[in-house]
Amino acid sequence: MIKQIVIAVIALVAVSCGNTPKEIALNSSNEEVQQGKKYQITKTDAQWKELLEPAAYNVLREAGTERPNTSPLNKQYAPGTLICGACFAPVYENENKFDSGTGWPSYDRAVEGQVERDVDYKLGYARTELKCNTCGSHLGHEFNDGPKKTTGKRHCINGVALDFVPKGEALPALRK
Repeated sequence: MIKQIVIAVIALVAVSCGNTPKEIALNSSNEEVQQGKKYQITKTDAQWKELLEPAAYNVLREAGTERPNTSPLNKQYAPGTLICGACFAPVYENENKFDSGTGWPSYDRAVEGQVERDVDYKLGYARTELKCNTCGSHLGHEFNDGPKKTTGKRHCINGVALDFVPKGEALPALRK
């Protein structure tokens, strides 16, 4: 059993190596500049550290990765919206969630215009990084092994980067 899991993990890593960089989606309402790109909401590192729990800060602002199978959002399939844990912008709808078996919440698409694609070379090869288009926070990565009946994409997202708002509840105002 363990040998099969190790083989599956190796195969998953090999598949992810084939991803190519995507163009960055720009938001026309951006007002401030952060690392060469305009974002509607920007803060200093000190301000983000005051607002975010350490695990959320590590993922959202330092592009860390939470351990697999640790997020309560893995099993959250109720109708609702997932918002950026840093700025509260809506980034995913739970209706687009699927069980990828990877240990991280996975979606086949984002809310239109709310997630940007960037290139991440942190592992020594190009991967498509997904960021909140409102504040630039790291959410996760995009892979080409999602459901073929929909988009074929898998947005592998860190649960600690998101907050869930059940359908029917008002979304919070953007964190300014």
